[in-house]
Amino acid sequence: MMCVGLDFGTTNSAIGVASDDGTVRLASFPYGAAFTETFRSILYFAADRRDARGKLVAVAGPGAIEAYLEADGSGRLVQSLKSYLADRGFLATNIFHKTHTAVELLSLLLKDLRAKAEESLGPLGSRIVVGRPVRFAHADTADDEAFAIERLGTALANAGFTEVTFEYEPVAAAYYYESTLDRDETVLVADFGGGTSDFSIVEVGPSRRKSARRILANDGVALAGDSLDAKVLHHVVAPVLGMGTSYRTMFGKELPVPVWIYAKLRRWHHLSFLKTPKNMELFDEIASGASDPRPIRGLQHVLDNDLGYHLYRAVEHAKVALSKSTTTTFLFEDSPLKVEAEVSRAAFESWIADEVGAMSECVDRVLATAKLDASAIDRVFLTGGSSFVPAVRRLFDERFGVEKIRTGGEMVSVATGLALRARDT
Repeated sequence: MMCVGLDFGTTNSAIGVASDDGTVRLASFPYGAAFTETFRSILYFAADRRDARGKLVAVAGPGAIEAYLEADGSGRLVQSLKSYLADRGFLATNIFHKTHTAVELLSLLLKDLRAKAEESLGPLGSRIVVGRPVRFAHADTADDEAFAIERLGTALANAGFTEVTFEYEPVAAAYYYESTLDRDETVLVADFGGGTSDFSIVEVGPSRRKSARRILANDGVALAGDSLDAKVLHHVVAPVLGMGTSYRTMFGKELPVPVWIYAKLRRWHHLSFLKTPKNMELFDEIASGASDPRPIRGLQHVLDNDLGYHLYRAVEHAKVALSKSTTTTFLFEDSPLKVEAEVSRAAFESWIADEVGAMSECVDRVLATAKLDASAIDRVFLTGGSSFVPAVRRLFDERFGVEKIRTGGEMVSVATGLALRARDT
């Protein structure tokens, strides 16, 4: 019987198989001339990519990025589907005049993920343990959570996984951390994904495996890597593309450039939603009435050339750089547009203060639920990409002490833990 774990992430996914001895093999996916253990949770559609019946053919995972770049940014990228699982307002979208439901898109992604994983792991069977956030983004009620699980479960069944167990992602990371221990501990796990930050307090260790392991508390917030990226886009990129400026209408009335435009800009994969004939006419009107048309023309350039992914890469580069140094240069250039600015870590930390504050409050709640003081936590295990952000790391250093902090497996700890969890099921 296969012991399979799937970490279906907002940005990246990973899948692994556990052996009886506790070792886990992770699927390996081709990416350019190399291989990667993460599968980008993304779909790419091109108008000319169709099967013999004329049906659109999607490219998923690392190959989607390659296909998009080879096409010079044309086509349609669909990303962050996980963030919309609980969103009842997102039932379907139109791609090249064809309506695709959210479940159909999820199914396409999961089917391709499974097929590519089986190339390195062999047949995966129908039984799987799948990670889920403690709180789904856009989930305000228990019914919203159930709605998200139902949609994800249907898509998994369409991909051939009909015996599904869901496990909280930070609990799965606790399984990964436990595999490194030779003593019992009470651990706070903080898992930072693309769309959510999730926290669990779990009793782990050699004597607690299987029957004695206890989950003391779980909590989470719908804030993580994407939210931090959005702050860089808002403060560095949006002003260069016209945010905060005004224009004069054909009737002589002066109006501010609509702020809703830049709300879309905060999520690079939403930029395609701005590229409608009606919006492009509006941008022409704004440019014609602006004292300086260059900012809004820059926005049009981004939209006309589908540069959202390239903007995202520039943002990601700056964020990573600020985890290593106190200043960096943000640079995005695609002639004639150039966005260049010096960004300090202090400024970035001021921009993300509300997000870090929400994470801090969530840590308080999870401790209160477990009825524990910070001193009762033996170790804090941080995983996921945003665990590298100094302001996030400092939150735990100051509260629990640097000596208690452990890190590791930032991109694969959850998938590894889910496979180990499948072995215990």
